[in-house]
Amino acid sequence: MKSFNRKTRRAGRECTVQFLYGLDFTEYDWESALDDFWASMTWVPDDCAAVSEDARAYALQLIEGIMQHRDALDAEITGALANWAPERVGRIERNILRVALFELRHAPDVPDKVAINEAIEIAKRFGNDEAPRFINGVLDRLKGE
Repeated sequence: MKSFNRKTRRAGRECTVQFLYGLDFTEYDWESALDDFWASMTWVPDDCAAVSEDARAYALQLIEGIMQHRDALDAEITGALANWAPERVGRIERNILRVALFELRHAPDVPDKVAINEAIEIAKRFGNDEAPRFINGVLDRLKGE
């Protein structure tokens, strides 16, 4: 498996969250939606279209893994929601959790602390004001399992 640097991984994670978020609305087949996703990002400055091929490769690695393990990831996330109904979790937050949990469970080269911190930083960029704290709390419970 190829090694990716910190900047590449961050860009890949952010693209993955955006792709999964869009997929939640369209419910298209994820494999056929990838080309359209990359093409649609060409108008967004400093976003997924501007990322390196390595960042796209890392995003693809995450997307493939998350889609392969999606049901198990979602079940774990649901189980870690203290006093929250699963339908109350926003789509952005759910997808950030999916990325981080996938890395916690299936990316041995990503330390738990890094996966959690990256999720919090992405939540600061894409989520609402409460998202970073919520993400941190859920991932802290998941990390301990």
